[in-house]
Amino acid sequence: MKFRMLALACTTAINIAASDVRAQSASPQAYPTKTIRFILPFPPGGATDAVGRLIAERLQSAFKQNVTPDYRPGAAGNLGYGLVSRAPPDGYSLGLCTPSIAISPSLYKNPGYELRDIAPVALVANIPSLLVVHPSVPVNNLKELIALARKHPGKLNFGSGGVGTSNHFSGEMLKSLAKINIVHVPYKGTSVAMFALISGETDLVTIGPPAALPLLREKRLKALAVLRNKRIEQLPDVPTSAESGLPGWEVNTWYGVIAPGGTPREIIALLNADLVKAINTPEAHKRLAGVGAEPLPSSVEEFVNYLKAETAQYGKLTREAGIRGD
Repeated sequence: MKFRMLALACTTAINIAASDVRAQSASPQAYPTKTIRFILPFPPGGATDAVGRLIAERLQSAFKQNVTPDYRPGAAGNLGYGLVSRAPPDGYSLGLCTPSIAISPSLYKNPGYELRDIAPVALVANIPSLLVVHPSVPVNNLKELIALARKHPGKLNFGSGGVGTSNHFSGEMLKSLAKINIVHVPYKGTSVAMFALISGETDLVTIGPPAALPLLREKRLKALAVLRNKRIEQLPDVPTSAESGLPGWEVNTWYGVIAPGGTPREIIALLNADLVKAINTPEAHKRLAGVGAEPLPSSVEEFVNYLKAETAQYGKLTREAGIRGD
């Protein structure tokens, strides 16, 4: 009997010790103790990939743990967002997001995720948009473009990377704010939309500076406006949309880091602090500038409020324009 009691006591002590070890390994104080999966919801290549890989490398350096990019493209980012929302909320599954995370909830009945199941961590970077047109379009500024569209309703068209992409909604915003009728032509990706513009198949596109600058130098496109509140260094002579008479038409491709909903606040705070620190380095600034991006570090609260505002704005535009997902 004494032997059995002693054995039971030893077994209980071992179980308690094992539980303590498991609790400690999962606690925010011990985080991270293993590889972190970083879900990138778009294909390799381009600015999104470059920003994602930069974030993964910076976090890996800060945590001294592997941070492995996991490419999960599909459905305008929805596939990747869904994977993040359903991952265990332990800090070992993170994701990169773009404006599509704020667009899809109002565009699709079932985008594959709920915003309440996602925890915003931090904004990290931003790429401004340019309005560019084919050289055959007989205008030299935004005011002339609006006048031409009003004179010939439905004649001009704009390309996009597909329904629900930021350059699709940029065109819809232009239609709404300028009260003009231009036709949306969706393509399977922004690069395809750019080829269509270069060939003269479409009249205009809104796009990030990196993709447009070489074509502008070769005079294969014309830049009419920068869609934000200040001009960009690479094109100092191109006015902003506000300077061109259309205040409020500001479109940026922003990038943020997200985690599954329910991830401990201590882990979210730790991730945010390290991301802000990593983005505010000369190396990060240089690499972001290489893809036309600017650092945009934020607090958790600032990202939460920003995401709410973006979701509300795109939701309103979706309803007013009657936009539906495919």
